Amino acid sequence: MSRNPATILEERNKRQRPQSGPDAVIEVEDLVTHYGDRMILQGVSMEVREKEIMVIMGGSGSGKSTLLRHLMALENKTSGTMRILGYDIDKISRKEFLEVRKKLGVAFQSGALFSSMTVGDNIMLPLYEHTDLDPLTMEIMARMKLEVVELSGFEDLMPSELSGGMIKRAAFARAIVMDPRVLFCDEPSAGLDPVVASALDDLILDMRDAMGMSIVVVTHELDSAFKIADRITILDRGKILMIGTVEEVLKSKSDRVQALLNRTPEEDVMDPDEYLDRLVGESNPGTAHL
Repeated sequence: MSRNPATILEERNKRQRPQSGPDAVIEVEDLVTHYGDRMILQGVSMEVREKEIMVIMGGSGSGKSTLLRHLMALENKTSGTMRILGYDIDKISRKEFLEVRKKLGVAFQSGALFSSMTVGDNIMLPLYEHTDLDPLTMEIMARMKLEVVELSGFEDLMPSELSGGMIKRAAFARAIVMDPRVLFCDEPSAGLDPVVASALDDLILDMRDAMGMSIVVVTHELDSAFKIADRITILDRGKILMIGTVEEVLKSKSDRVQALLNRTPEEDVMDPDEYLDRLVGESNPGTAHL
């Protein structure tokens, strides 16, 4: 583990953390997903509560990216139930589905800014697509969100003129421009140095506190997860290994949880027949990295 658990909990206690609401904004029950013949998610059940930061973690191929796409209503499931903002997404009309999607914000891992557009135009893009606001109002809203992410005055720059950390902040501004109920963040700290990554963690906490939204973060960065999470969901081979607070995760007696926290590689025992099949090229290729 990168740091002592006592130190992690002491640092968390220095910051006043609002209580998450009792209501669930996302509910998942017995979610099963296949890619071809391969089962990726195996009966996953979880919930994201109002105003909480839920961090999803797991090893490579655990299914965390697939789960994130389901939570964003971007993936077709094999079976199970999903409720987003109180709506069963399998039982609502197309119009209702689109209204739900407008209340979800997404900050992509790469930032996903359009290189041919200014920062301000990138941020206003959801407003152009989903509202009938006049251009001046959209510009004001974009500037307000840039101020939230501490990029005030950068609206006329091109993405190529921004640093990696600034691109991530601009992506957050675009994700929150329509005041979403739930914000999804895919590996927000990826590719950033520790100082910039820590500042981005502070921004995530500040956005939750200021806007009162729920935030779902997929990350493999332990320090980031321990700093921002109200609860952590740990996936292992498509199943929920555990869901708990940072303290509960740190104190878990599960060997697999501790292996993840201590970056201990697993030693899987392969069936001899499967190994022989691989050698002669008769095994079916698995799905790409999730």
